[in-house]
Amino acid sequence: MQYTVYGIRNCNTVKKALSWLTIHNIPFSFYDYKKQGVSAEKLKIWEQQAGWQKLLNKKGTTWRQLGPERQAQIRDAKDALELMQEKTSIIKRPLIEEGDKIIALGFEEEEYGKAFL
Repeated sequence: MQYTVYGIRNCNTVKKALSWLTIHNIPFSFYDYKKQGVSAEKLKIWEQQAGWQKLLNKKGTTWRQLGPERQAQIRDAKDALELMQEKTSIIKRPLIEEGDKIIALGFEEEEYGKAFL
């Protein structure tokens, strides 16, 4: 079974997740969506599975840098997906897929134990 980990290489949460997967011998490939981008089709698949509210990282620096006016413009999935494609670092990370199915979003050690072990 091969997983794809989507994220940003220098993100601390992504680093923790990659370390956990490596320690537990979980095979994965890494996709850096800050460098490689994310297609509108992929974002739509994720949105259908997790919902745009979970995908949109409102706790991070990228969201805070938008400012209140721009933040207020994000009212629905269409707005959020456009923003995520424009500013990929605003996508919650890491996002881990098996095929086209989201297995994990973010990093919580206990949840990883349930999902992967």
